Amino acid sequence: MNAATSPIPPIRIDYPDWVDTVVDWDRRYPSDEERMRLAIAISRENVVRGTGGPFGAAIFEMQTGRLLSVGMNSVVRLNNCTLHGEMVAFMAAQARLSSFTLRQDGMPAHELVTSCEPCAMCLGATLWSGVRRVVCGAHRDDARRLKFEEGPVFPESHAYLEARGIQIVHGMLRDEANAVLELYRERQGPIYNG
Repeated sequence: MNAATSPIPPIRIDYPDWVDTVVDWDRRYPSDEERMRLAIAISRENVVRGTGGPFGAAIFEMQTGRLLSVGMNSVVRLNNCTLHGEMVAFMAAQARLSSFTLRQDGMPAHELVTSCEPCAMCLGATLWSGVRRVVCGAHRDDARRLKFEEGPVFPESHAYLEARGIQIVHGMLRDEANAVLELYRERQGPIYNG
């Protein structure tokens, strides 16, 4: 069977058309707060534009604050349960660098900044992605209040990543990140994994 006769259409992952109006690709983001505000802005825009769930992420070079990629929840828009904001950010970063890892020799250290603590799937991908640091906004309990199922994530899950050299920061601008979750609830956005 070849691509022309396969019953499965090509899988395409792309950004919504609003991304370049929100993201300044040339700007440096020197602080955790500035980086998190970008992740939150992406999550908010995704809700306001009706292009996905209330989760945004970005990957930066840790030292320079150079933006490598962004990700927004695209589960419903692209009919793919794996397209959480973190997963889209990982895929875009690795495609941009033509590398399956963000921890290649000679490569700067990278970090994931995400508007909500990652679910079980995204934590697994975090380990394999090559990032060295994760900065989280809203708490997983904030997402669970909306009935999002985050899967088997335990304190031991974070300890496992930390033991492998990935620093995790919790609660960065949590109230601002949680406000986007509340906006999604008010707009009665779909809960696609509850």
